[in-house]
Amino acid sequence: MKQKTLWVLTVIMTYGFVMTSCSNSDSPVVPPTDEVETLLQKMTLREKIGQMFYIRIESLDPSIEWTTYDDLAALKNQEITMKMRNTNEEYPVGGIILYAWNIENEAQLGTIIPQIRSLKGHPLLCIDEEGGRVSRIANNPNFNVKKYASMASIGETGDPKNAYECGNTIGTYLKKYDFDIDFAPVADVNTNPDNIIIGPRAFSDKPEVAAPMVTNYLQGLKDAGITGCIKHFPGHGDTTADTHTGYVQSLKTWEEMKNCEMITFCAGIQWGCQLIMTAHIAVPNVTGSTIPSTMSSIVLQDKLRGELGYKNIIITDGMEMGAITQHYTSGEAAVGSIKAGVDIVLGPRDFTEAFDAVMDAVKNGSISEERINQSVRRILTLRLAMNR
Repeated sequence: MKQKTLWVLTVIMTYGFVMTSCSNSDSPVVPPTDEVETLLQKMTLREKIGQMFYIRIESLDPSIEWTTYDDLAALKNQEITMKMRNTNEEYPVGGIILYAWNIENEAQLGTIIPQIRSLKGHPLLCIDEEGGRVSRIANNPNFNVKKYASMASIGETGDPKNAYECGNTIGTYLKKYDFDIDFAPVADVNTNPDNIIIGPRAFSDKPEVAAPMVTNYLQGLKDAGITGCIKHFPGHGDTTADTHTGYVQSLKTWEEMKNCEMITFCAGIQWGCQLIMTAHIAVPNVTGSTIPSTMSSIVLQDKLRGELGYKNIIITDGMEMGAITQHYTSGEAAVGSIKAGVDIVLGPRDFTEAFDAVMDAVKNGSISEERINQSVRRILTLRLAMNR
């Protein structure tokens, strides 16, 4: 087990609470290099904005109409078509996320990934492969990979080495298939027994148990060559509804969160996680409003970056989810989340509308190009670290 992982475990078990800032001198935050600045200066505004969008492949075909995820699953889009390539010529993209319906078997996956790699923007390959219920590959019967019952079952062992083994096993097969980023592990603390969306996806209902599991899972992914992403900030564990379908809130205060949810997120930050995914939950006793955390500068700037000292990439949860689409257009949501502090907009309902809205916001001055540059520097820093 890695020395830093043990150090994080010791801090949590010794103090049992999270400090005002959870960054530390060992956290591998890499400042932008001359290479990053050189790349940035060569990019057009469209290219820079494109790096801030990670999308489904269906988003590149405006003729595809869908209402529910079942509609997308029924379409089984499993290749990059000429229509998608044509859209991509005008709308470069920084990342592609594959869902279960995009993946048939090893042969098909081996075909579509090079197609994605050749798209404009050189997108990174992303997937939700947590282990357990949310596993696009392990739950596909055409793949012979190790399956895990749940992260809760790993947490119940009380041994962080089991979380490392899980992350490393998942990371190893993701690397084999040429993925870059796994949107895992779940860092939520599942404190509400009526939670219908997190549940056993979380390691525990106790932060002191969940935190070392999260960091060891991250280390397992890293040692396999895969970048992890902790989610869903500021914590989806104390909720009872599903952001896929509509409004969700947590009524905790920030002080209550610091003594629970922030223990796991701070462990991930201290470890050096490169991506944190936002939750679309409202936290009215933190922000004073019903705005989703994804679009709250109080949550992302004041708390995550300011108070907790996080320096790396903030990515949204899927922006096609009901908690967003029932209240905002794709353009409003993309612009609003970037203004709030997001670096990457994941899965907008209407990608081209969202992209155009961000372009217009820069042109009319409501978002400065330097604000775009701040995010793209973080993204380029990560991409260079991946040696692609």
